[in-house]
Amino acid sequence: MHETLESKILKPIIRRIPLNFPEPDASVLLEREWLVTNGLGGYASSTISGIGTRKYHGILVAAMPAPFGRMMMLNDVREDILFADGAEAELGGELLSRGDLLFPGGYHLQEFILEYGLPLWRYRINDTLIEKRIVLPHFQNTVFINYRLVSGTEATLRLRPFMQFRSLHSELSARQEKPYTVHALGDRFEIVKNPETPSLRFYVFGDQSGLNLTGGYAFERFYRSEERRGYPARGWSWNPGFFHTTLSQNNSATLIASAEPWEVLLALSPDEVIREEIARRRRLLFLAREIPTNVHAELILAADQFIITPIARTADATRARARGDESRTVIAGYHWFTDWGRDTMISLEGLCLATGRRAEAGYILRTFAHYVKDGLIPNMFPEGETEGRYNTADATLWFFHAIDRYFRYSNDFITMRELLPVLLDIINHHIRGTRFGIHMDPVDGLLRQGHDSFALTWMDAKAGDWIVTPRRGKTVEINALWYNALRLMRQWLQETDNSNEAGKLSELGDQVQESFNEKFWYENGGYLYDIIEGENGKDHSLRPNQIFSISLSHPVLDSARWKAVLSTVEQHLLTPVGLRSLDPCHPHYKGEYRGDLLARDGAYHQGSVWSWLIGPFIDAWLKVYPDEREKARRFIDGLVAHLDDACVGNVSEIFDGEPPFRYEGCVAQAWSVAELLRSLIQVAQ
Repeated sequence: MHETLESKILKPIIRRIPLNFPEPDASVLLEREWLVTNGLGGYASSTISGIGTRKYHGILVAAMPAPFGRMMMLNDVREDILFADGAEAELGGELLSRGDLLFPGGYHLQEFILEYGLPLWRYRINDTLIEKRIVLPHFQNTVFINYRLVSGTEATLRLRPFMQFRSLHSELSARQEKPYTVHALGDRFEIVKNPETPSLRFYVFGDQSGLNLTGGYAFERFYRSEERRGYPARGWSWNPGFFHTTLSQNNSATLIASAEPWEVLLALSPDEVIREEIARRRRLLFLAREIPTNVHAELILAADQFIITPIARTADATRARARGDESRTVIAGYHWFTDWGRDTMISLEGLCLATGRRAEAGYILRTFAHYVKDGLIPNMFPEGETEGRYNTADATLWFFHAIDRYFRYSNDFITMRELLPVLLDIINHHIRGTRFGIHMDPVDGLLRQGHDSFALTWMDAKAGDWIVTPRRGKTVEINALWYNALRLMRQWLQETDNSNEAGKLSELGDQVQESFNEKFWYENGGYLYDIIEGENGKDHSLRPNQIFSISLSHPVLDSARWKAVLSTVEQHLLTPVGLRSLDPCHPHYKGEYRGDLLARDGAYHQGSVWSWLIGPFIDAWLKVYPDEREKARRFIDGLVAHLDDACVGNVSEIFDGEPPFRYEGCVAQAWSVAELLRSLIQVAQ
């Protein structure tokens, strides 16, 4: 029987992780992570075990106005169950500094699932079954930790919160003997560090609840992922005591922790919060309309994590409201990235347009259009700051790509006419020349870029003064994007009766295409140079950047050469989880992403696999082989299987270049999720 859209949405979207209960695999408990976001850039995230292995793991990371940015507020909550017969059971554990895992709760953890993308744990202690959920109400810096006794006898639940108020990216704090003060007002509790820092409020929904103060103590933590990445791995968090409440089959218990005012955090009951958040997620699925499989549904929900209202930039919100918009942007990746122009423009189609969120795509594009300066959109917005940084040569050209996709989905001619002067100004700045050495060569029409202090392409790793992949000169993907932008601009000018300007850009586009095919073709290899007229002349390093000469709406590469380029990329760069950033035969190839920051930056674009590149590869594949969608579908099977790894239900930023292609980098990356979802939809058509 054909399943209706309604039945698909109302049937819970479940991803279940096998745990081998009652003797779980420690690697699964410590290496599988979960993530819940709040639509502001804040989040809750940890491992399935509940033991934080990153300094970025926390039960409440609040997104605060400038100058704070995102702040670690609540590290975790330790849970004990006390039964009437005197028996006790822990649901959590800890990771000792020497790496030993003490996790008595692991023997009780029967099941971990994502239900509509929200984490749910089931613990079994003899005949007692307890469910735990973590939910962040949308647009609130609040976390609800809900416990429900499914079966068994009444018991006492003790909850010990551990906290550390710090900037998300700051070094792990040194020990402070009395860093916090507890204020109590009846059944409300507030933890204060100092008058300048936001405070944390606690409330318990449950029978016979209260807070037992134990004088407060500092607890040293070991974060093994930080040690593996070459960072300080020890830090302190503080505990004031424990909350207690009665857990019975008639009443659930919920601990609320929040950086919001009391009237906000207590506006909804725990049952209402859970119900409304699930309803919100169902509405997201309804907006998308086309949901061929549960994997599509999961990725639609994963996409929602990255679309945020930037709370730090109040001017954005004011400006957006004045024109009837809302302020939106895209978090590039969790846990440490903010919003990046390039990532936003590449992921816009998969995150917003393929999911039915066209209005938000328009908000994002109009917001970035406001920030255009000297013909460039911002490269990124630093944490807690209100102004962007502009050191990028490709983000602005991806802006044209994103606008093209938006117009195709929306036919929003109002926005087209609004943005047209901005876009024409961008083109003219590139022709005349703008910051960071970005300018058109009048001889051949190709774009050149380069700056001594910045890496301006997406291959932008920089460690101190060392630019790992110096790509100054004329780069292949920049010029593919430049040609695409010129052709799109010509089309939009024609559609708005600007035939004179359209004619000029048509001639320039012809020149760029001729120059590109003449100068970038590497005859001996049968593929494209990565750079020409660079510091060392022509660079024939085999990289994935050439795929954009085929994949974009207006391919710059002569179609007679498409098969050769695609075959070379498939043979040397394609893996089950994306494209390698460098040919394994290259002397500078790094097949593993390991070690300290210097070592990792040295591998970042020198062999590491980038999952987002599967999208443009499939675009190119379907242009060359339009009838081979089933083979294209097999190219993404590895990334679909990866949804059980790393951050469950998400797609990692990068992978090792060699088998078994271990996941690395951000555990949830916007363009990785976006391009996998977009590709799944494309191959299913």
